[in-house]
Amino acid sequence: MNFYTDIKERFFNLINEKDLISSRVEVVRARPLNPGEVIGRPDRNDFPLLKGKEVMLQADFKGSLGQAFTDMPGDYSGSLKEILALPLDNNFNRAIFFSTLNAVLRYLKIISKTVHCKDKEPRECAIYLVNYIKGQFGNPRIAFIGMQPAMVEALADHFKIRVTDLDPDNIGQKKSGVLIEDASHTREILSWADLIFATGTTVINNTITQLLIGKPLIFYGVTISGVAYLKGYKQYCFCGH
Repeated sequence: MNFYTDIKERFFNLINEKDLISSRVEVVRARPLNPGEVIGRPDRNDFPLLKGKEVMLQADFKGSLGQAFTDMPGDYSGSLKEILALPLDNNFNRAIFFSTLNAVLRYLKIISKTVHCKDKEPRECAIYLVNYIKGQFGNPRIAFIGMQPAMVEALADHFKIRVTDLDPDNIGQKKSGVLIEDASHTREILSWADLIFATGTTVINNTITQLLIGKPLIFYGVTISGVAYLKGYKQYCFCGH
């Protein structure tokens, strides 16, 4: 079964079981957030969100919030039934769907990490990540998919790490002594690595399935929260709310 078809089916079965799908009055509203709303005032200014490369879309379901990064932001309002009918064929529709998935699962008290951390928390998250990986995996070679500067800086001091990114402004640059490689190198880097550490935004930009190769895999960030629950994936989001 197609990855996205499977996720839709799992989500439908869950909300049908909770008798949410038939409620026409429950409208999900989604809107893009400005960087300050998402990340506050972090102690560095090179996060993709602050550079305008990504936008956080936030869905609100009965007061419960779910977020997802995207490069195709916009406003949306619709019922759960309408959202389930959306074709997941572009980054806007996928951001609507997965931010909604996160909001609904939060409403059901199934997941909790659906809102991005703020201010000093991104740095704290990156610092804690080193001990988390050492405790779980020892001293692995890490394929880091999707540049996150604070995390790459923290990991580069302790592990062998290779990084790929989709942002042309990053590709070919060295960040914290690590060369940022083009995504065309992803297959070779995955083969080299012992551990794949990837942004949850891969579920939005339709690159997630290339990572599902049977190697240890951890997704980071809030975007992936609902998918991680439905599919049983490991997720790292130390300071998410």
